[in-house]
Amino acid sequence: MSRLAQRLGYRVVWADVRSVLPVVDQVRNTGAAVVVMPSPYHVDPLVLNRLMEVVDVETVLPRLSFARWVVFGLGR
Repeated sequence: MSRLAQRLGYRVVWADVRSVLPVVDQVRNTGAAVVVMPSPYHVDPLVLNRLMEVVDVETVLPRLSFARWVVFGLGR
């Protein structure tokens, strides 16, 4: 995961496994732009969907990219 993140030009910040916060909240608190994980099966589909609300998701195996959801109509 570190090699993929470096190859894509991202600085690696590991999630705190001792935190009581869900991973989505940890990601939001760091201001991360991307989450790199071992596989899309590393989290359940609902967590993946919630992650995609705030960041892009990259997986190592299989090598996949999940783009952040685009929300139209904000700011009106």
